[in-house]
Amino acid sequence: MRASASRDLGLPSIYLHLLAELLRSTGVDEQSLLMRVGLDPSRLRSTELRVSQPQASEFMTRAIIESGEPGLGILLAGELKLPLHGALGTAVMSSRTLGEALDLMTRYLTLRSPNLRVERHQEGGQAVFRVICSSDLGPLQGFALDATVFCCVALGTQLTGAPIEGAYVRRRGPEPAYFQRFKHRIPLPVQYQAAEDAIVIPCQHLSSPLRFSDEQLAAASRAQCEEALHTLTRDAGFSTRVRRVIETSHPFPPKLARVASTLFVSERTLKRRLHEENSSFQTLVDDVRLERAGELLEGTAMNLSQIADALGYADAANFTRAFKRWTGVSPSQFRAEHCQGKSDFPTAPANWGAVAGQRA
Repeated sequence: MRASASRDLGLPSIYLHLLAELLRSTGVDEQSLLMRVGLDPSRLRSTELRVSQPQASEFMTRAIIESGEPGLGILLAGELKLPLHGALGTAVMSSRTLGEALDLMTRYLTLRSPNLRVERHQEGGQAVFRVICSSDLGPLQGFALDATVFCCVALGTQLTGAPIEGAYVRRRGPEPAYFQRFKHRIPLPVQYQAAEDAIVIPCQHLSSPLRFSDEQLAAASRAQCEEALHTLTRDAGFSTRVRRVIETSHPFPPKLARVASTLFVSERTLKRRLHEENSSFQTLVDDVRLERAGELLEGTAMNLSQIADALGYADAANFTRAFKRWTGVSPSQFRAEHCQGKSDFPTAPANWGAVAGQRA
């Protein structure tokens, strides 16, 4: 799923976690597969992190090959419940009508599927929501469209409480051989050999009320979607792409050469492009280290040696020195104060770049 280098917006890591869970049911060692593509299985459960598109593509491609299941996209669609779609899922679920929910999906799909977009047009008394690939997905295109289109169909049925009368799905190309095995999972008729990939809904049903409508929650979550979209598109620079690879890497911390290879650039180019954005590879590694350190100190009972090992330090002493430089307090002091509710998670110091340059 290769997007252009300037528009790698990443893919929510929770989707890869769900795909890994599906792989386990097919007999694939999903943990091993994730680590072979350089991903840390424990990090993918996060609803906040995004995985770089090259890594996501490699994992999904291997998942299809090693599972021997070409219908994996349809299986994944059934696992993508509304709460897993972040603010967009909440906004859709709490909308007043089906039409409002579909309009939200049209505007904010980029937040969840950066390579896809939705365009709406009308054919007589029917509203057609066309799903378009904005970049060449290669062999993953069928997988991505299966997952997205059939997920939207399933969610629409959940929102209204029953399949929408007269609605159906259009899919380009011939019906794939695997489709009949999964046809019973899809609550609407599917028409192959169509001119587009789309969901077609009679216009009168767009005013159908939704089961979970909540006007106040809908307004708040729509605002979150707008802010998230602004942040995602604003922070689409190269340093953000590098950071995504670092955040989800196994083993941690990743070598510069591995990250450069993942992003299809040379080590020299990676360093140059980070420098152009006033950043450095070590700065980004240590930024992620600080965040992980706070998470482990606050949320686990791991001792300092275990935390040091998880963060890639030779021993607890090296970790303690680095943490104190970052925050002004020792890891033990931070843990004691935080557990007593006396301090907030520390932020990176203003002279972060200078500090990072001093680290061994």
